[in-house]
Amino acid sequence: MRIVVVGATGNAGSAVLEELSGREEITSVLGLARRLPETASEPFSHADWATVDIQFPDSVKTLAKLFSGADAVIHLGWLIQPNSKRELLRRVNVDGTEHVLKAAAEASVKRIAVASSVGAYTAVDDDQPRDESWGTEGIAGSHYSEDKAAQERVMDEFEALHPDIALARLRPGLIFQAEAGTEIQHYFAGRLAPVQLLQMVRPPLVPMPPGIRTQAVHARDVAKAYVEAVIRGARGAFNIASEELLTGEVIASIISGRSAGGAKIAVPFHPLKSLVRAAHRARILPMDEGWLEMARHAPVMDTSRARAILDWQPEVSGSDALAELLDGMGSGRGRGSVPLRPRSQPATSEHPLPGHEHELPSSIDAGLLRSYMADHLAGATAGLQRIQAMADAFDDTAVYPQLSQVAEAIESEHQWLSELIQAQGFPRPVIAAPALWLAERLSRAKPYARPLKRSPAALVLETELMLAAVTAKRQGWQVLSDYADELGVEASVFDRLVEAADDQRRDLGEVHTYARQRAFRTDRATFVPGE
Repeated sequence: MRIVVVGATGNAGSAVLEELSGREEITSVLGLARRLPETASEPFSHADWATVDIQFPDSVKTLAKLFSGADAVIHLGWLIQPNSKRELLRRVNVDGTEHVLKAAAEASVKRIAVASSVGAYTAVDDDQPRDESWGTEGIAGSHYSEDKAAQERVMDEFEALHPDIALARLRPGLIFQAEAGTEIQHYFAGRLAPVQLLQMVRPPLVPMPPGIRTQAVHARDVAKAYVEAVIRGARGAFNIASEELLTGEVIASIISGRSAGGAKIAVPFHPLKSLVRAAHRARILPMDEGWLEMARHAPVMDTSRARAILDWQPEVSGSDALAELLDGMGSGRGRGSVPLRPRSQPATSEHPLPGHEHELPSSIDAGLLRSYMADHLAGATAGLQRIQAMADAFDDTAVYPQLSQVAEAIESEHQWLSELIQAQGFPRPVIAAPALWLAERLSRAKPYARPLKRSPAALVLETELMLAAVTAKRQGWQVLSDYADELGVEASVFDRLVEAADDQRRDLGEVHTYARQRAFRTDRATFVPGE
């Protein structure tokens, strides 16, 4: 079988790739994502890759070509953040599902598995197990649940139009694995949350409101369900979770490492909900209050149908999956993709560093070289802030994949240059980098930038500034290449960095072409989807 996995770089997607790699029935796998992973790393090396942004209507043609000749499609693409951009989330999650299904039908794909969720179910106020016949109207107050319910309606319409296609919709509980620790931290606790302290100390008591309970499933177990669904050509809905119920007491005991009876502090639900809402709106907490509503009102799932039809059963309990996730959060575990990137990613083997503190020869003016490298690092710091801000500001446009790809590359190079400077025995620059970062922020306070309302002209000018920065960086790599031996680095490393700069200029050139052809016209939109 030839399988295409849409959204193959995230928590579930990486586990599905791993599962597919061990199945004799599978002859080839194509992974699709907005942003490519490190394709040489596990488990991403087991697939061929292509980029596509499923939110736009014209993605149907692209998807249909990519699906051509495939026996099955597993659709996992889903955007959880940013909560403030509801239109973007709906386009990616709901419209994107419609585009994937339509393309699969056009490509004559006969087996499809789609990631739905326990969040699609209608709210309940009890712990009675529900099977797949329970309603899927969603839970009021949760944007995630509302979009999952809307996705179910898309699948209802598709099944009515295409009864010849086997469509399986999987409704898993919370999906945990150690490698998703950093991703889940970013989505719910935030990048600045000190979760690394979990490795040294656990909170003796955990605040928990009454009525909180959920079911979890390990990523490996949910991956087996997706693969079985497409191999068997399964139809209909399947609840996928460990049947163990993670109550507030159980969750508190796992977090604290204490017995269930002595780990929880009861806090009233509504004041906590208000506090989470305020923290989210103040941009202190990425999670909004809708997740509390889901944890209180999502039904307990009966998984009998998956056990009977898919011959599926979880190998990891919900408690063990949660404990593994907490360990992953504490250690900053991850994988080689943008969603799963580890918290502290060392320099890649592609750009090796000297193996020990390197001494420059006396023929080199160490002071001048130090100053030169420090100035480039300061410029890289400012450039990194700028490109990350651009990717965030224009994440709903057709050029977001290029902006994001450049941002990821620049961040990796920034870290490598910093480590190279330290390997020479130079201290970290403590003044220039912060100063240039502040100057870069002040430079954005201009009329064209419209901090609260985007301008098409801003995309043009910001891209031009980044093109200039990348060109300057490219020249810096060439200078350092002339001193590669003295720095203890192979010259080929700098050659690859120069090539990477050329790739970044090409990507930014595509952004500039897109923006300049639209920015000053009244008959062509820059930010309207599909135009």
